[in-house]
Amino acid sequence: MTRKAEKALSDEDRVLWNRVAKTTSPLRGRGAALIPEAGSAAQGDEGMLALFDAADMVTSKTAMLPTRSKQQRAHPFDAPTHSNLSKGRLPLEGRVDLHGMTQAEAHTLLFSFLHRAYAEGLRYVLVITGKGSSFGSDGILRRAVPEWLATHSFRLLVSSYDNAARHHGGSGALYIRLRRRSGGKSP
Repeated sequence: MTRKAEKALSDEDRVLWNRVAKTTSPLRGRGAALIPEAGSAAQGDEGMLALFDAADMVTSKTAMLPTRSKQQRAHPFDAPTHSNLSKGRLPLEGRVDLHGMTQAEAHTLLFSFLHRAYAEGLRYVLVITGKGSSFGSDGILRRAVPEWLATHSFRLLVSSYDNAARHHGGSGALYIRLRRRSGGKSP
């Protein structure tokens, strides 16, 4: 990689490049092509590492078949919060539709959507998985998304989740409450 290209890389690209470069073996007579990271860990590299850890998880088969653990499961909303969301008294500040996606595509999109929503300080979002009743299935995304939300990388972002009200998609959608950012003002 040229020096000019190194300067054009964002911090996210630097982290990604270094992770890929560490998995390769250099040609004979050449050193590893690692790029020094521009920022310190205090400037947000933990968030980027979490983002790329999740991307690595998508490629592994273990991410597609998560284990069920009641200890990791988020608590559902309390009744007043669920009622206020369904009646529109609490705003849904974001929405993502995962219809027609593969598990890998849906996992990546969901993680990046929740990561951006968390960074923007959003509190309640709607995730549409679809009911998945075509071809006699019971909906792979409808089953997989709650399991993904129970994994460590998502638990850092998600406080709780519950099935949406009928007019928001019913069992084919989820209300998600994101965690409050530490040190920041949240609604």
